[in-house]
Amino acid sequence: MTDYKEESVEKQEETVLQESTEDTEIEVTELSGELISELVSENEEEILVAKTEPKPEVLKEEKPESSKTGFKAQKTEEEFDWGALEVGRDAYSSKTRDELEGLYSGTLSVVQEKEVMQGTVISMNKREVVVDIGYKSDGIVSLNEFRYNPELKVGDKVDIYVESLEDKKGAMILSHKKARATRSWDRVNEALEKDEIIKGFIKCRTKGGMIVDVFGIEAFLPGSQIDVRPIRDYDVFVGKTMEFKVVKINQEFRNVVVSHKALIEAELELQKKDIISKLEKGQVLEGTVKNITSYGVFIDLGGVDGLIHITDLSWGRINHPSEMVELDQKVNVVILDFDDDKKRIALGLKQLTPHPWDNLNENLKVGDTVKGKVVVLADYGAFVEIAPGVEGLIHVSEMSWSQHLRSAQDFLKVGDEIEASILTLDRDERKMSLGIKQLKSDPWENIEYSFGVGSKHKATVRNFTNFGVFVEIQEGVDGLIHISDLSWTKKIKHPSEFTSIGDEIDVVVLDIDKDNRRLSLGHKQLEENPWDVFETIFTTDSIHEGTVVEMMDKGAVIALPYGVEGFATPKHLIKEDGSSVKVDEKLEFKVIEFNKSSKRIIVSHSRVYEDLKRADEAARKKTQARTTKKSVKTVTENVEKTTLGDISELAALKTQMEAKEKKTR
Repeated sequence: MTDYKEESVEKQEETVLQESTEDTEIEVTELSGELISELVSENEEEILVAKTEPKPEVLKEEKPESSKTGFKAQKTEEEFDWGALEVGRDAYSSKTRDELEGLYSGTLSVVQEKEVMQGTVISMNKREVVVDIGYKSDGIVSLNEFRYNPELKVGDKVDIYVESLEDKKGAMILSHKKARATRSWDRVNEALEKDEIIKGFIKCRTKGGMIVDVFGIEAFLPGSQIDVRPIRDYDVFVGKTMEFKVVKINQEFRNVVVSHKALIEAELELQKKDIISKLEKGQVLEGTVKNITSYGVFIDLGGVDGLIHITDLSWGRINHPSEMVELDQKVNVVILDFDDDKKRIALGLKQLTPHPWDNLNENLKVGDTVKGKVVVLADYGAFVEIAPGVEGLIHVSEMSWSQHLRSAQDFLKVGDEIEASILTLDRDERKMSLGIKQLKSDPWENIEYSFGVGSKHKATVRNFTNFGVFVEIQEGVDGLIHISDLSWTKKIKHPSEFTSIGDEIDVVVLDIDKDNRRLSLGHKQLEENPWDVFETIFTTDSIHEGTVVEMMDKGAVIALPYGVEGFATPKHLIKEDGSSVKVDEKLEFKVIEFNKSSKRIIVSHSRVYEDLKRADEAARKKTQARTTKKSVKTVTENVEKTTLGDISELAALKTQMEAKEKKTR
């Protein structure tokens, strides 16, 4: 530490007194300032007046200039009162001493420990800052406590907290950090109220933003409040000192939020209004790529942002805007439209180049074959780029001769290099339709030769309807198997009971409709008609063993031999004991109707035992009639020989026969 000038004054006074006691010489130290010179002269005069005893003879001789101190030795003829010095008498008068004390005290400040006061930077190096707080000695503060202020220089006023006026080594302990913390909360609140601009030191990065040292308080700087432009690398701001505005304070939790963006927003708003007022549609401007999204690119036009939609980046199709531009790239754009109220600007990049359709080969015409790349797939078709920015649509119906429509993904995928035939070409509307099936021969042109009536083929089941099965014999050749042509014997309610989609099935061509591109197919026709044989087996009144496989309100389905099915109505399902038949029950059934054309067999279980009863009853009646006839004949023969007595016997015989007849009934 350095000594104050007042300490130098005290030393000089002691030097003067020493010189007064020496006989040979007085060494005068060079003093700075007129005040000290006057004080020394005044003190010497008072010493001579206070002299009370004769002084021993003083030797007066000159001494040569001292080589040690460099000061000239001078003879003093003033007499010094050695007696006053020996008895401890004050060399100063009370008036002089009061003046000296006043002058000395005036150069010092009132300094107390644990207080914040203002000091002045008087010197600094790479590690320390020396601060004068008006005390008898200066203080030292670590330069780290001023890292928030890299512009600190000698002469700046700073706040200092006095921790101790003197430590064990006699040094004064000061802290700038504690001084800032003591006054920081009030200063932060004041900055918010007065909307002041303050400086802060960005300490580190945190989630969602940065931590800023403001007056010793750790404030939060959100990432969105650093700049009006999106920040991609937060780390570049760490260690920097920037200007901020306090935008929010939570008094309860003592949280502070600051913003650097708020300082430039007002200025940018004015710039936006000025720029928008000068905009014109079709105007070409230079901008900087500010942000890239999946739907477009934001361009900074110098304070105003505009959007280039992905469709306005290139005449051709692109998957992402990053394929065309990159961040911070300088690009020329054309203004397509803008909204003064909402401050929205629509920009275009592709509009700066000629439309590719204008450069399309003039010799290209319908029927030509072109090569292209599949760029987009949809359920209804595929878009093929035959030149940059020139696309044609291949509808799914033009991908295959098949009438069974499928998705475009079944035929193509994005990136495929294909050949296609031009079906339509409209240069004015800039539209083109293409086809790939046209590159193959139409199978229906010679259908009667390839798939003639009666020819047998294998087909793939593609779809079901309530009335039949749609199958594909080959690509572009489809046919229908009616539900009645699936089986000779089974009663099929829905085709799914007989086959499944994707299965392979044998078919025979029954009919060809070339105009409507339809084939009528059959499956059961691959076998002989078994009903020709069934007609001889299931004759009317023939009895067969059957199994009840299904019960319905209208009757039951009966499984008969040889895989054929019959049907029985409810009244024909009553058993002899009066109960009804049950599913899976095996019984004898009599055929009561056989219809070959409709392939229908009607059977009955009740008729089996009912017909037996009728036969027994008919046989009994026939036997009884025969017996009665014989008896009558005998009586008639006897009548011719009878007498009156015989008549009585005949009457008795008649009565007896009637009684027997009643018993038999």
